[in-house]
Amino acid sequence: MQAEVTWPQNLLPHWRDDALLLSQTCGYPLVELLPDVQLVGTFQSSAQGCDGPRYRSWLVARSEDEHLTLSDFRGRRAVCNSNDSHSGFNALRYVIAPLAQDGKFFSETHFSGSHRQSLAALRAGHADIAAIDCITWALLRRNFPDELAGLEIIGETPLCAALPLITSAKTDAATLVILRSALQELTSDPRYQDLLHENLIGGFSVTERAFYDEVKAWKDAAAALGVTAL
Repeated sequence: MQAEVTWPQNLLPHWRDDALLLSQTCGYPLVELLPDVQLVGTFQSSAQGCDGPRYRSWLVARSEDEHLTLSDFRGRRAVCNSNDSHSGFNALRYVIAPLAQDGKFFSETHFSGSHRQSLAALRAGHADIAAIDCITWALLRRNFPDELAGLEIIGETPLCAALPLITSAKTDAATLVILRSALQELTSDPRYQDLLHENLIGGFSVTERAFYDEVKAWKDAAAALGVTAL
């Protein structure tokens, strides 16, 4: 039986599909919305800002604000890709929580639909700051540098567990072993190094669900300071 490769528009049903063999999600949906899927592992990225199977977000603003720090954005406008994103939403909420007053830091927050759209909103002046995962930033810098024109990194979030690779809860144990073995082989085989380099993939780690506990811990830490949204 041959697996079908698809590019789904509606991700949550895709991730929850009993027939799912392999997909990549975000750590925040994993811990909040996907209790039944099995974790296959995590790619290690060679992008600046990553460390093994962990990554961070850059805090990005327009060049005119490059001299500012995060605290200087109190009362200004944020933009993030979606409220189920760790890198764009959960991570940003975590770092502004200690600076918030009465659970509020930004004057307003826009949701763009993607990191690229968040960067476009910054360039257009529709928002003032965003958290952009360092892998997306590195790929855009390499392939679409114009999308970063006029923007600067003014800060960063701590490292956190990177994007998880998942399979259905229905995937049997033997198949899970094969998936992990295939990904280990893929990332170590010299034949694929050019492709891996282009995608900033430097390796593969078998990770367990406990590795993603810190994603929820960031949500809980912000909530303990009275911040549940942006």
